[in-house]
Amino acid sequence: MPERVFNFSPGPAVLPLPVLEQARDEMLALPGVGMSVLEISHRSPAFDRILEETIASLRELLGVGADYEIVFLQGGASLQFSMVPMNLLRGRSEKADYVLTGTWGVTAAKEARREGGVHVAWDGKASNYDGLPTASEIALSERPSYIHITSNETIQGVQWKQLPDLGDAPLVCDCSSDFLSRPIDVERYGLIYACAQKNAGIAGVTVAIIRRDLLERSSDTLPKMLDYRTFVEAGSRPNTPPVFAVYILGLVCRWIRDTMGGLKGMAAHNAAKAKLLYDVLDASGGFYAGHARPDCRSDMNVTFRLPSEALENEFTTLATALGLVDLKGHRSVGGIRASIYNAMPVAGVEALRDHMLAFMESQAVSRADG
Repeated sequence: MPERVFNFSPGPAVLPLPVLEQARDEMLALPGVGMSVLEISHRSPAFDRILEETIASLRELLGVGADYEIVFLQGGASLQFSMVPMNLLRGRSEKADYVLTGTWGVTAAKEARREGGVHVAWDGKASNYDGLPTASEIALSERPSYIHITSNETIQGVQWKQLPDLGDAPLVCDCSSDFLSRPIDVERYGLIYACAQKNAGIAGVTVAIIRRDLLERSSDTLPKMLDYRTFVEAGSRPNTPPVFAVYILGLVCRWIRDTMGGLKGMAAHNAAKAKLLYDVLDASGGFYAGHARPDCRSDMNVTFRLPSEALENEFTTLATALGLVDLKGHRSVGGIRASIYNAMPVAGVEALRDHMLAFMESQAVSRADG
């Protein structure tokens, strides 16, 4: 097998090796089908089984009750930034409340303004989105149509570890970058959406989990393919869905369940990986400066700066030579971003930790020699 690097990309991201191996082994012909998953009809019995098993796995892993629908869409989270307000806000007198904890929350609110009134209940812009608000800091409107949050901001590296009490309005959550990484209390949400290409599979499929009563808000004036009811009524097949992406999502669900101990096991695995890197940050005496405040650091995206941009460039160049790739931070934060999603093996995080320690030591020696 060709040598694999450790891929720290924020997405599309690393996939579990057993999932890649199974997809490889079944690529020419699905067992009992005689053709590739890339060739089967989306109306075939073979895809019926894939679709049903994937939805059943998601319900089991997440504890999704019967009063919620699970649908598969396309367009990524970016399309959901529009579909959510189209279906839940359009034509209503109430405003939608947005809690802005980073780049993706800001982008979602911008799209929502095209459909109706938006109230910013909290905005972390003043501190460049390095933290999360307490419940008392979130100023909700009188009767919000819904409240939108982003569970994990990939660019800034902040993550909600516990949700504050936000009242009775439907809670809508962009879970794209920590979906299936930990248990979630689905009953607290009206709508959850997540693109798959970070923790749950490959680009092409987006999962939406919608409480049934919210479907009543969708208007008949909506374009067919922007109406959640269309996907519910057609079983996620109003057109040709991304068959291969759904297949991979199903394999990832199986891997989490059978190999990683479900979402509780997955969460413990992810927290232990993140701790390896945050321990280095905390013990570095400021050489590595984390962007996110310690109380809301992400287990998915570890973001930090070095003393200078020149050192950051040297750090990433040496890392690439060691097979540690895609560590450069987003331009709005700079520095380093290590995305350590579900499928990132412990060995990869340990290799990055060792590079961090060695690089810091080399700089100390250089300063002493100078």
